[in-house]
Amino acid sequence: LKQVFNKDKTFRPRKKFEPGTQRFELYKKAQASLKSGLDLKAVVQLPPGESINDWIAVHVVDFFNRINLIYGTMSEYCTEKSCPIMSGGLKYEYRWQDDSKYKKPTKLSAPQYMCMLMDWIEMLINNEDIFPTRIGECALVPC
Repeated sequence: LKQVFNKDKTFRPRKKFEPGTQRFELYKKAQASLKSGLDLKAVVQLPPGESINDWIAVHVVDFFNRINLIYGTMSEYCTEKSCPIMSGGLKYEYRWQDDSKYKKPTKLSAPQYMCMLMDWIEMLINNEDIFPTRIGECALVPC
């Protein structure tokens, strides 16, 4: 279990919203609605008077945090040796490609792939041009 919380491994600390910000308030509403029952349609509805972009951003960050926790708990069982290929069963193999180090689709072990994926997502979430955190500012999509 100690390995799961080692910051140098795959676990990343939760991304948090600044208290007092609009996103923090939306996050609290999202958490309250998720705990209120099992009606998923009602749970994901945009609260009245809120920005759809902020509502989506809050859920993207929350989803990232949850996936990060799930992956962190299983990372000690999926090693370079036990998971040499990132796959989705026997039919699908996932390969990594980016604009810098991996110019063409490249076979990676599952831990390498997941580390690259989580780093990439975290970079996008922390990009103020895509997910602005200041009130009244819009992302690359129109407000």
